[in-house]
Amino acid sequence: MKSRGFLLIFFTVLTGIVFISRLFYLQIISDKYKKEADEIAIKKKFTFPERGFIYDRKGVLLVANQVSYDVMIIPREVKPLDTMQFCNLLKISKSDFIKKYNRAKRYSPRLASVFLKQLAKDDYAYLQEKMYKFNGFYIQKRSIRNYPIKSAANVLGYISEVNNSLLKKDKYYQQGELIGFSGVEKQYEKDLRGVKGVKRFQKDKFNKIIGSYKNGTLDTLPVVGKDLTLTLDIKLQEYGEKLMKNKRGAIVAIEPSTGEILALVTAPSYDPNLMVGRRRSKYSTLFINDSINKPMFDRGLKARYAPGSPFKIVNALIALQEEVITTNTSFVCSGGYRYGKRTHAFMKCHCGTHGKVNFNRAIFKSCNAYFSNTYRRIIEKQDTPEKGIDNWSMHVKSFGLGNYLGVDLPVGDKGFIPDGDYYNRFYPFKWRAVSTISNAIGQGQVETTPIQLANMTAALANRGYYYTPHIVKKIKGKILDSKFTLRKLTTIDAPYFEPVIEGMYQVFERGTGKASKVKGLKICGKTGTVQNYIRRNGQKIALADHSIFIAFAPKDNPKIALAVFIENGGYGSQYAAPITSLMIEKYLFGKTKKPYLEKRMRSDTLLQKEYRKILILRDTIEKIKQ
Repeated sequence: MKSRGFLLIFFTVLTGIVFISRLFYLQIISDKYKKEADEIAIKKKFTFPERGFIYDRKGVLLVANQVSYDVMIIPREVKPLDTMQFCNLLKISKSDFIKKYNRAKRYSPRLASVFLKQLAKDDYAYLQEKMYKFNGFYIQKRSIRNYPIKSAANVLGYISEVNNSLLKKDKYYQQGELIGFSGVEKQYEKDLRGVKGVKRFQKDKFNKIIGSYKNGTLDTLPVVGKDLTLTLDIKLQEYGEKLMKNKRGAIVAIEPSTGEILALVTAPSYDPNLMVGRRRSKYSTLFINDSINKPMFDRGLKARYAPGSPFKIVNALIALQEEVITTNTSFVCSGGYRYGKRTHAFMKCHCGTHGKVNFNRAIFKSCNAYFSNTYRRIIEKQDTPEKGIDNWSMHVKSFGLGNYLGVDLPVGDKGFIPDGDYYNRFYPFKWRAVSTISNAIGQGQVETTPIQLANMTAALANRGYYYTPHIVKKIKGKILDSKFTLRKLTTIDAPYFEPVIEGMYQVFERGTGKASKVKGLKICGKTGTVQNYIRRNGQKIALADHSIFIAFAPKDNPKIALAVFIENGGYGSQYAAPITSLMIEKYLFGKTKKPYLEKRMRSDTLLQKEYRKILILRDTIEKIKQ
């Protein structure tokens, strides 16, 4: 009996504790029901701040604001109305009205949401006079973007309505509100958006507003978004985009001493104003579905290319560091490098160099034989090829290759730098250094993005270190992230850079970049010609080679480092080298002394030519199959 009495008392006390705890949580700790009650008794009206302005490094305005008017709806407050008159005023159909109303009601019967966004000014003025007839609807003013300069769409990004998944993650936003969806607009959304202001109104039991809530003591004013100053030089950016007209590829320019991105050109691109307002939906669909030109694909940050001959520079530095060669080392070139007994096991040189080739000449003439021998020595220095590749891979990655660089933009690709484990999985048989010999000339499994090669070039210019590339120079009232001001060291000792840089200088003086030399300016660079294939119905089809060039200038105290990729541009000296020299001239001198070269680069068209070739090849294969 005593035990039963004890159990009864225990369960009674336990039940009481549970109830008291739950009541304490609901009334003191949790504000769930208070919020629900407030939503019924209090109406909130938000005031949207202006988004922060965006400027280039010299104070040129890139992104401003313009006024937009949205028709808002609170479904619960909508009374019977003349639907046809309302639809005529808004220039929508009755079926659109029903669809928009149901969507708003599903979101929330009590909360305001956008019914029709971004009215024209003329429509707003006329509609404002009639709004008193339509209960549950009101007009809200907000700002949308305006782009005074029709450039750098990939960098600036655009704003769009928040989607449902974001609404669930971030309670700051409500349906119909705008948010940065790409570029700087997305990356720095919290700085640019500012803080919404809130006015609260008390409602009676009939759901009518009877005055401000608590005399407005809880109301807040909007806080304007922070202005951003970008590292971009918009004049250089515009110039790069003009040079890339009717071409595919990218130009990335970096200031070596800071890591600031001076130009980030992707081609083809688009006018950022096309992604503003009610036409954004039309053009975004058009751009996204363009699988040939991909104007919304940022090739500077995301496109993966074999780096080609510019990668020989890294292999040269690794070889010097590992002491498998010296600047006095020479190899015999017989028109290329043979790495097997089969006929195709021959890596041909395009430089026309034969006989004994020294270190300096190998760089400015881009000798495949020299760098193939050098690469083998790097790998074969270790006990096993796995260890050799791992050691080589470690050096390569110290230049920022094969990793996300930490750029302050929301998209990017880490590229690929293989290691020993990769080749153990790649080859089903025992492999050796010659099995990976294409890495010697940047044509193997190595893949890089243009910004990675530009950053690598900045590390060369700095003689062994780089700063994380970044696009924002200053945020008003805020300190920039310290990671952008910290030096990142490569694994190569500084003295080894000088002979390599001398070889890069000779590229313009006596080598593959001689035709693009700029009088009175010491430029260091390296051309690249990368083989390019596509697969159609299982067949490997050769297309025009990609044209690549890296460079920095001046040779001493460099101010700019670049990587230029021109898809299907042929030899590196054909398009990438001239464009590089023009960009350097434009940045350092404000103009170019080669108007004839500038005119040719701007007028030459590669898009249609190569696209027609792809279509012809595809049609030919289809006919063969039939």
